[in-house]
Amino acid sequence: SQGTLRIYALLILPLPVIILVGYLLPTLGVLGWSFSLPQPGVQHYATILDSATIHTIIWRTLRICLLTTLISVAIAYLIAYRWRFASGRGRQFIELFVLLPFWLSMLIRAFAWLVLLRNDGLVNQSLLTLGIVDEPLALVRNELGALIGMVHFMVPYAVLPLLSSMRQIDDGLLRAASSLGAGRWAMLKDVFFPLTLPGVAAATATVFVFSLGCFVTPALLGGGKAAMLAESIYIQMFQLSNWGLGAALSIVLMLMVAVCAVVFGKLVGFGRLTGRTA
Repeated sequence: SQGTLRIYALLILPLPVIILVGYLLPTLGVLGWSFSLPQPGVQHYATILDSATIHTIIWRTLRICLLTTLISVAIAYLIAYRWRFASGRGRQFIELFVLLPFWLSMLIRAFAWLVLLRNDGLVNQSLLTLGIVDEPLALVRNELGALIGMVHFMVPYAVLPLLSSMRQIDDGLLRAASSLGAGRWAMLKDVFFPLTLPGVAAATATVFVFSLGCFVTPALLGGGKAAMLAESIYIQMFQLSNWGLGAALSIVLMLMVAVCAVVFGKLVGFGRLTGRTA
């Protein structure tokens, strides 16, 4: 009825309003800054095209994000696989440690890794005490430190879609494969893993996109030697007061996210990515 349609319209109305006010208008504002500050023109985009320093930062960002995605999804798959075949108490234990990082600030976790990985930190002191190394390893204030911190931050985001995908697998299929003579490895490779591909795709896309915009963890653990695009935007805007170039870099970052999402969707399939097809 017409009254029902009005109720539905009122319920749906907040969503486009939030998208317009919270996302579209700010994005258009940033786009305007990139062409107008401090003076109208496309000089900031010309700088991005010509600057070897910015090219290095972009490639470093893609490299770290790709490594973070591969390592995080691999670790998350092992965790989710263990959860799938664990007992009830074992599942609760795994779920607790997957959800626990969400209760802690990203800043606290980054500082914790900084304390653990620095030259006089617990990791290096343990290695020195055991005689494994003769001098402290450079585990922080470089790309390795940023990578370790980002993997730790991203693993829970990869676990959740994998858990959802594995939860939907019918135990009857696994029993049928076993009754037909499939060993544990064959069952994992030919039956279980293909059925979890939608979860793998979703986890990969989620981690990679989140990694592109990561700021706090690489800034603290990278120590300025592993500056990524998000950190460069912050430096341009809030330290150098170059709002025009910072805005242009923001637009480039958003375009990178959009392009990666489209390319990934084409390669994997949008239906598989959203879990609509097997």
